Amino acid sequence: MDTKKQGPSILMLPWLAHGHVSPFLELAKKLSKRNFHIYLCSTAINLKPFKENLPHSLLSSIQPIEIHLPSSQDLPPHFHTTKNLPPHLMPALKTAMDEAKTAFTCLLESLKPDLVIYDFLQPWVPIVAREENIEAVLFLTCGAACCSFLFHCIRNPDTEFPFQEFNIPKVEGEKFTQFMHETSNGLTNAERFLGCIERSSNIVLIKTSIEIEADYVAYLSILAGKEMIPVGPLVQNPSNDKDDDPKDELIMEWLNKKEASSTVFVSFGSEYFLSKQEIEEIAHGLELSKVGFIWVVRFHGGERDASVHKVLPQGFLERVEERGMVVEGWAPQGKILGHPSIGGFVSHCGWSSTLEGVVLGVPLIAMPMHLDQPLNAKLVVESGVGIEVRRENGRFEREGVARVIKQVVEEEDGEGVRRKVKELSQRMSGKSVGELDLVVEKLMELVRKS
Repeated sequence: MDTKKQGPSILMLPWLAHGHVSPFLELAKKLSKRNFHIYLCSTAINLKPFKENLPHSLLSSIQPIEIHLPSSQDLPPHFHTTKNLPPHLMPALKTAMDEAKTAFTCLLESLKPDLVIYDFLQPWVPIVAREENIEAVLFLTCGAACCSFLFHCIRNPDTEFPFQEFNIPKVEGEKFTQFMHETSNGLTNAERFLGCIERSSNIVLIKTSIEIEADYVAYLSILAGKEMIPVGPLVQNPSNDKDDDPKDELIMEWLNKKEASSTVFVSFGSEYFLSKQEIEEIAHGLELSKVGFIWVVRFHGGERDASVHKVLPQGFLERVEERGMVVEGWAPQGKILGHPSIGGFVSHCGWSSTLEGVVLGVPLIAMPMHLDQPLNAKLVVESGVGIEVRRENGRFEREGVARVIKQVVEEEDGEGVRRKVKELSQRMSGKSVGELDLVVEKLMELVRKS
């Protein structure tokens, strides 16, 4: 007997990046507890880690569904993800996703979901869904400040963004303009973004909380002419992480020996790779700060000969061995940030990492690199939950890194930031149930409409 469809079913189609699949999965977990059955649809290589780590208790309500992209000599299956994807192949990946339209239609006809939730680069999804008489809702995994800034720049390029404290340097604005004009399969990113918003059924879901972005949520709703529905920060409970990795146990044992709030966690996300010069400046900054640290260093998949010993300053590991740990590749970020010894988060300010730091009450040392990160860093500073390391002549310098780390973790003038992030953490946690109630209510309205 088939018992899987106890309630309404939703087919989710995130963009092919870990930073998109992960929040879709976290939303799926929350909706599954409200009696929704979820089909999480992506390519095999993207689904593999999630299949391996999905708790058995959720297997009956969250079903991974593989979508097949057209085969291509330039884009073999191991490149059906943004992870380790050579930058010049990004347009090809977007085109391949567009060309999976027929495969997606077959999935809709086979699974017959009550609703589709899709991502910001796939404006064809709501068209295909409506052809099958299924409502489709956009889920934005970036913050409201970032999305409203983008929307404003596209729609009102000759007028200033109304939140003046949020204006970014000219060079960053030019990078955004370049990104929004990048073209694949005859569509610019701006056209994809607008098409996704305009075709969303009545509402748009967005990964944020009113507690941190109320004004930006309201402005984005005005710009889009649609109600923005915050789904909450969607931060995974660190206690749900698996405990069977020996490396994780070593990290936790090391942190257990540190004093409360004495150590910084340093990580720049899973898809940005620091240059040798950036690694050297950060290393010297950590050394100069004299603050304890755990630093995750990642290398691009093609850099087979890379190792921390080759890229770090000579003698660095020996000089900091009493107070620092360098981890290559991956570390359990949620568990580390949730550990009482962590007093600061040196972060690239990817949106998921930013929210994770705030929800876990860890002040941020903001070092944004590209895309939405400079905007998120502005929000961090504006919200009073972190301090940004300023660039000098376009570069981060060791003295600036050290200064901000010490200020956030140890010094008296960082007390306001430390207090504010704890307060905001509590407020966001208190809002989460109410935010999800509204999401469920709005989705059920659309299910009944289908």
